[in-house]
Amino acid sequence: MSPPSAADLRARLSSGALSARTLADACLETFAARDGDIHAFVHLDPEHVRRQADALDAHRKAGRPLGPMHGIPVALKDIVDTADYPTENGTPLDAGRKPKRDATLVARLRAAGALIIGKTVTTEFAFREPGATRNPHRLSHTPGGSSQGSAAAVAAGMVPVSIGSQTIGSTIRPASFCGVVGLKPSHGAVSLTGVLSTAVPLDTAGIFATTVEDAALTLGVVAGFDPGDERTRPMPQADYLAAARAQPPLPPAFAVMEGPFWADASDTMKGLIAEISEALGGLDRPALPDLFDNAHAAHMTIMKVGFARNLRHYKVRGEAAISDAMREAMAEGEAISATDYLAALDWQNVLRDGIDRVFERYDALITPAAPGEAPEGLESTGDSRFNALATFLGAPCVSIPVGLGETGLPLGIQVVGRPGEDAKLIRTAAWLSSRLGADE
Repeated sequence: MSPPSAADLRARLSSGALSARTLADACLETFAARDGDIHAFVHLDPEHVRRQADALDAHRKAGRPLGPMHGIPVALKDIVDTADYPTENGTPLDAGRKPKRDATLVARLRAAGALIIGKTVTTEFAFREPGATRNPHRLSHTPGGSSQGSAAAVAAGMVPVSIGSQTIGSTIRPASFCGVVGLKPSHGAVSLTGVLSTAVPLDTAGIFATTVEDAALTLGVVAGFDPGDERTRPMPQADYLAAARAQPPLPPAFAVMEGPFWADASDTMKGLIAEISEALGGLDRPALPDLFDNAHAAHMTIMKVGFARNLRHYKVRGEAAISDAMREAMAEGEAISATDYLAALDWQNVLRDGIDRVFERYDALITPAAPGEAPEGLESTGDSRFNALATFLGAPCVSIPVGLGETGLPLGIQVVGRPGEDAKLIRTAAWLSSRLGADE
């Protein structure tokens, strides 16, 4: 079901063995055949896609330098501004909204030669209210959220790579439900200038791909300092693709992180992680200190205050057009005191220091990417609690598809690294994916 690896396609596109137009037409053919049922895209103009592809082919034929993603089709979650497609943020209040310029990460993708194929469905304001997207593996089940269209587009073979976001679990969970790789980098690794802001201390970009290597290739293009985004910092850029292809000097040390919601994981998910633990020689299961029990409430405080502050102008413009769930979350955010909000931010720093001690012993932590299979029905996008801690800590994490659940739908594990050590996590996740046969 999945398209060829972007890394493999890149070599063929660069040599001229494959044209950008041929690849674009293949993606459009899959889109035409499947998206009528799946509804991954909210905006896609086939003629515009073909014009981009033809321009990329002309660029190559002229002998000009080629970027690292030359000709690779990429889909974007519809909270990411694009100058050539509307960006509607999953709300009728932004219907037909046309940004004046691309988001920073989109500009970087274009500069690298990527072909922006279209915009994918998001839940309302990247929160809970589901969009129209269905799980490509079983249409009666959710693809997850909030980056539901981005995950489904890759899982259905419409594109090799897509961009999403994560404020709780909006990349890792749908990647698990749809059976693809999901990468959430460290907070601040990728500029979010031109991306809908919901909760600044939590918002993070996300990448969907068929392999860890493809996700690393994409991160290497979009990551880096942006003076317009205070979350980013000027520092040397890591070679994430090289990290994905490198062998660790020693087999990585893993631990299973059960966490406060372990009881909510399905028996199949628990059994799968037990099998992985056994295959890796029997993994430690260190208990997190009780103070980590404060993370979830602090996360919700920061997020809801962010909603109240950053989305207030939508409420002013048309409160009746906003879902009940979002109005309730905004009202809760408005009622939170400044003291409680600042205390929640303090918990981020305290728990980052605490998790650092764990990473002194282990290279990565393994935990469920979701409680189990994608739930049946489209009224909910599923449970994100297994993703919240890594997001709260600003830690990088990767969802790797490693098995099937009770009814044959995909299951993924979440591999979490130390905040700021994205390259090391990518190397570790690629090693684990290969060891478990997840990239075959």
